[in-house]
Amino acid sequence: MQALNRNLQVIESLSFSLLHYCYLWPLQIITHALNLNNLYQKALNLEFLSAEEGLYLYREAPTTTLMQVANQIRQQLVPGNTVTWMIDRNVNITNVCISQCKFCNFCRVSKSAEAYITTLDEYKTKVDEMFAIGGDQLLLQGGMHPNLGLSFYTDLFRQLKKEYPRLKLHALGPPEVHYIAKKDNLSYHEVLTSLVEAGLESLPGAGAEILTDRVRKIVSPAKATTGEWLDVMREAHRLNLPTSATMMFGHIETEAERIEHLINIRQVQSEKPKGHYGFIAFIPWPFQDENTVLRNKMQISNTITAEDYIRLIAISRIMLPNVNNIQSSWLTVGKQTAQITLHGGANDFGSIMIEEHVVSSAGANHAFDANGIQQAIREAGFVPQRRNQKYELMETK
Repeated sequence: MQALNRNLQVIESLSFSLLHYCYLWPLQIITHALNLNNLYQKALNLEFLSAEEGLYLYREAPTTTLMQVANQIRQQLVPGNTVTWMIDRNVNITNVCISQCKFCNFCRVSKSAEAYITTLDEYKTKVDEMFAIGGDQLLLQGGMHPNLGLSFYTDLFRQLKKEYPRLKLHALGPPEVHYIAKKDNLSYHEVLTSLVEAGLESLPGAGAEILTDRVRKIVSPAKATTGEWLDVMREAHRLNLPTSATMMFGHIETEAERIEHLINIRQVQSEKPKGHYGFIAFIPWPFQDENTVLRNKMQISNTITAEDYIRLIAISRIMLPNVNNIQSSWLTVGKQTAQITLHGGANDFGSIMIEEHVVSSAGANHAFDANGIQQAIREAGFVPQRRNQKYELMETK
């Protein structure tokens, strides 16, 4: 962080000198530099920045300095030179969903000839293939199927755990939990408790998109509202069910709404019972626009550049000092951009993503195997360390 400190000293020196020669540099620019200096220090102290402060920093800080601040915070929270990664398999329970989100071209209506529900025999084939390459976790996601209630999911989880006792289930997400609760007239507590008893071990942060209702009413109006998504996570944290949080950005949201999203995540994390997992990680990725309603009918395209993504990772680290792990989405931004983010706040490279279909169907086309993901981490100057979903370290076989 010596480089950052030198930068800040230069800013202070210039600001002091130029106060005496303000005809050379407008006073508002001097004030701007001093304000950024104060915000850098506040962030480095792991203080919660306000929405206004976060937005100002996000818009005005030079990218290199934003990365340096985020990197030092990363070193405070996750010291060392390791970057974590994992092996799991994505399996879609079903492609039927009542939501029909405007950014998704994966889901189908129940009467579609392409509609499916994955069978137990299909799961067995997929799990056997995953175990053969060293993985032990299924990321089970799907749509909000109008004919599937809580009993379907608990039966499925029990069957999978009976067949494979050491299999880890990272499954569903707040929108599905909310939908099941509403459909079966149950509380979030009842749904989550039943799922955990059936074998659920962690809850993905799926369906967050942007956690503001203005955005959600446009891009995913049939899904859980902002408050409902957050309340599912609050209940999961009370039950000490490990969770993650996500953000899909770069469509119709504003920069201010991105910051609001981060503050919502931070607030829920600050409420978790002491000693409970809460949000173990935060994972942002840019909207993938290929063949989506947003692009085809609303002319909304993904315009996120590599620098945009790097800045978003950095401000996420700065705004979320109570979430230890920030994951870089190599799947959506590619190897080189993801590698750079490891120097700007990210400490995790995610999974090799066996059989990912949802964002891939909208244009994400990058791929890694276990050797490739480790090599990418080494190329960035870090030591790869395999982990599980709870961020417990594992041996690489």
